[in-house]
Amino acid sequence: MGPRRSCDDLPVTSPQQTPEPHVHPHDPGHGQEGGHGHGGGHGHSHSHGPAAPVSRHLRKVIAAILIPFATAVVVGLAVLWPGGAPAHERTGVGFDRQTQQGKVVSVEHVDCKSVNAAQVPPTGDTSTPEGREAADGRQGQCEKATVEVTTGPDQGRRFVEIVQPDAPRQLDEGQGVVVAYAPDAPHDLQYSVTDVNRKLPLALLAGIFAVAVVVVGRMRGVMALVALAVSFLVLTYFILPAILEGSNPLVVAVVGSSAIMLIALYMCHGLSARTSVAVLGTLISLLLIGLLGSLFVGWTSLSGNTDDYTGLIHGLYPGIDMSGLLLAGIIIGSLGVLDDVTVTQTSAVWELHQADPGMGPRGLYRAGIRIGRDHIASVVNTLVLAYAGAALPLLLLFSIAQSSMGTVANSELVAEEIVRTLVGSIGLVASVPVTTVLAALVVSADRPASGGGKPAAVRGGRRRRAK
Repeated sequence: MGPRRSCDDLPVTSPQQTPEPHVHPHDPGHGQEGGHGHGGGHGHSHSHGPAAPVSRHLRKVIAAILIPFATAVVVGLAVLWPGGAPAHERTGVGFDRQTQQGKVVSVEHVDCKSVNAAQVPPTGDTSTPEGREAADGRQGQCEKATVEVTTGPDQGRRFVEIVQPDAPRQLDEGQGVVVAYAPDAPHDLQYSVTDVNRKLPLALLAGIFAVAVVVVGRMRGVMALVALAVSFLVLTYFILPAILEGSNPLVVAVVGSSAIMLIALYMCHGLSARTSVAVLGTLISLLLIGLLGSLFVGWTSLSGNTDDYTGLIHGLYPGIDMSGLLLAGIIIGSLGVLDDVTVTQTSAVWELHQADPGMGPRGLYRAGIRIGRDHIASVVNTLVLAYAGAALPLLLLFSIAQSSMGTVANSELVAEEIVRTLVGSIGLVASVPVTTVLAALVVSADRPASGGGKPAAVRGGRRRRAK
């Protein structure tokens, strides 16, 4: 049996097949390795087999680079591995609250004024937005929902929640909700509804996603899902707790991202020279993103403490370097798109080489970079629009305030997103020529073990793999 095929070793059918080198009819090897003669129509290599491996020397060179890198990642994981997120006293603010599950038992419609749904300011002034909102809240029909706590030590306890008619979230009978517990509040006010329970629809959506990936991607789709699960495990059990323990966020992000990259790429695309080139291209691009991010986060004086959540984190764990946390987010956020670009470029160069084995490294680079330019245009646009979509409410606020573009861009909230987007995009753009050069050089060094540099003989229309 031949060596196991990786998930990258896909059949390739090229419209321009490379003819088999002419063999003299009296050559003893003719008809043994080359199959049938030209008259039989099987004397050509159809490149339906897996890509031939690179030379043994180059495999050693790649291993000499990647093995120390992988060893360094393992050592980094061992040294920085946390014992778990450090404990702290809950503040009762935002996500830092004690929560339990609940269920809406009944909903009754009542007059808002009768339940004091909102209090008008003592001055009676309704000209302010707060006053107008309070006045509106006293009009119309409110919902008086009875909610039962279904988990925790107070399971079975019931409380009343008043929902105003203009509230963004209305409650329905039988609906699952998330309730917050405030132990220091008066007994009747200890529980309140903070959100709805979305676990079932989210689980169903995740199931549909997994089925779609497996049906279309088959075994590669299965491995992609496993790699995705491993990425979440590294993020949950290493990156986040290590940062909370006080480790340098940049170092943690580099080590964690490198571990995710090695596991995900080799698990999905197989242990091959092609995947190793993609790993090298991703690594170089990540280093560039880290350097540029560190330079411009410091130069633009970004604190990383720009909203309620980052402020809460800083308050709970003052030792965390918030600007380093911002830089760590840039690196981790860029990793997923980088994987896509580097793997695509490497595969493109490999398939170009299979379609025309006589193409040299310069020709492979020129053809590969033409593919890469299309990829760059779509990926950069996608990245910018993704960040713009995430910050759309913030951009609307600036638009309402009629702020100039210079004022908007100079604010730390927007400047943070600009640095994040542009640094990540520069890394993506650089990954295309870097990966294409590496792939062209490596695949051009593919030489059979013997035969004076001639293409390997074929049997049954399938190219033999070099040993």
